[in-house]
Amino acid sequence: MSTGRAGSHEGSEEFDAARAMLNRMRQSAIARGEVRIDAAKARRAGERGAQAREMRRRSSAGPAYDDGRDPQGIGTVFGRMVRDRGWTSPVAVGSVMSRWTELVGPQISAHCTAESFEDTTVVVRCDSTAWATQVRLLSHSLLKTFDEKLGAGVVTTIQVLGPSAPSWKKGMRRVAGRGPRDTYG
Repeated sequence: MSTGRAGSHEGSEEFDAARAMLNRMRQSAIARGEVRIDAAKARRAGERGAQAREMRRRSSAGPAYDDGRDPQGIGTVFGRMVRDRGWTSPVAVGSVMSRWTELVGPQISAHCTAESFEDTTVVVRCDSTAWATQVRLLSHSLLKTFDEKLGAGVVTTIQVLGPSAPSWKKGMRRVAGRGPRDTYG
């Protein structure tokens, strides 16, 4: 007794019955006017067509189109993560303090340092009263620079402090009067 398809009478009946049913279904589809389509070829062609349509749509949308799958720069990814997690104010504090020289320029940063940053207010300590006055006069243009480089509303106020001089009030008896002036700058 042979176990192959042609020789085995029991297995071939089941196989032939299934093939016969398939052939009858194909014949009835042809009689109705339906055209046989190879499913694998149609799926591949459909995928290629969908990919081509998607590429055309992306290219026409320009750089504004972003579905999150395209490679992006680390700055873009980090900025989105900071914004999504609500870390904007702590990062802004760090960026003002660490980028002080870049934000205000080397000349101002040589004479003034950012001491603290709380609630959109930067506290700046200058090494002389002349520089404190100068920074007060430049505060409007510095706020514009902060808006451009850090984003609108991150820094809204600049509080300028003069030099911190040592206290001359020593001992039990003091004379109230003019006292020392700006002798440190």
